[in-house]
Amino acid sequence: MATIKDVAKKAGLSVSTVSRYLNNHPYISDDKREKIRKAMVELNYTPSSVATQLRSKKGTMIGILVSRITNPFFSYLVDSIERQVKLHGYNVLIMQTYDDKHAEIKMLEMLKQQVLAGLIMCSVEGDPAVIESYREFGPIVLCNEQIPSTTIPQVYTNQEKATYDAINFLIKKGYRKISYCTGGSLTQGGHGNARTRGFEKAITENQLQMKIDWIFKQVHTIKDGQEIAKKILALPPENRPDAIFTSSDEVASGILQIMMGAGKKIPEDLAIMGFDNQPFTAMLTVPLTTISQPVEALGKEATNLLMAHLDGINYQIDHSELNLELIIRESV
Repeated sequence: MATIKDVAKKAGLSVSTVSRYLNNHPYISDDKREKIRKAMVELNYTPSSVATQLRSKKGTMIGILVSRITNPFFSYLVDSIERQVKLHGYNVLIMQTYDDKHAEIKMLEMLKQQVLAGLIMCSVEGDPAVIESYREFGPIVLCNEQIPSTTIPQVYTNQEKATYDAINFLIKKGYRKISYCTGGSLTQGGHGNARTRGFEKAITENQLQMKIDWIFKQVHTIKDGQEIAKKILALPPENRPDAIFTSSDEVASGILQIMMGAGKKIPEDLAIMGFDNQPFTAMLTVPLTTISQPVEALGKEATNLLMAHLDGINYQIDHSELNLELIIRESV
């Protein structure tokens, strides 16, 4: 079955031009219209009814890109964005990438094909330069992602400082063998780098060890946390960390579950710190020390910034509520 890409190739035109033709865009020359019509006839191409319906709603649809909607942080963030978007008369289309940059490109292509009026990216996996190239098709805003080298509008918190302060808090409490978990891959410019910089800075300044057995990457879920705890328990007692900073409350709760199931005391045998301050963290068997994120403010500011770009006006981000806070509980 022929696709819109096949039609574009046959007509010798871009996919976006064919998309505009299918959406009855007025600014397409007669010769291009004829090339597209002939290509569609020759290929026996029939536009997807779903895609056509989506294109017809282009003016009212905003894309939201997240890594995993099952992560409570992203669930609350999407909820905040959607409530704000609807106040402006728009609807949302949500896509999960599962940390796959190819899935990210699919969402960007929907902006290019005029399915979306704008896009809020709450996770970034690909090359910022590639993302920037899609801005000609509609406004893009990064939410909870900080990329210093890009000109893409961004709404973010200072996660490097928050992590640096959190690690120093652990050190002041007497912990010296500190393990680290990240949702990223520890590659330059990758996901979670701001937190990694904060961790490394605190460890280096205090001249502490960073053992490879204490570093865990690309971890996101409760199950990931359970596996981390099993790996820690498999280490000789003298080589185990005495504290662990995790990338999310889900990972932290998985670690907590396995450690307590193994008869370990928290925080005496292992201090555990989460990130996000999800509602369940105060109700765990050992309430979790964590870092609270201003989810509501992130969603509100990202949406306001995107709407300003859609309207062609300036918007000054309100940074007064974009603060991270260490929530101290019994797990440390």
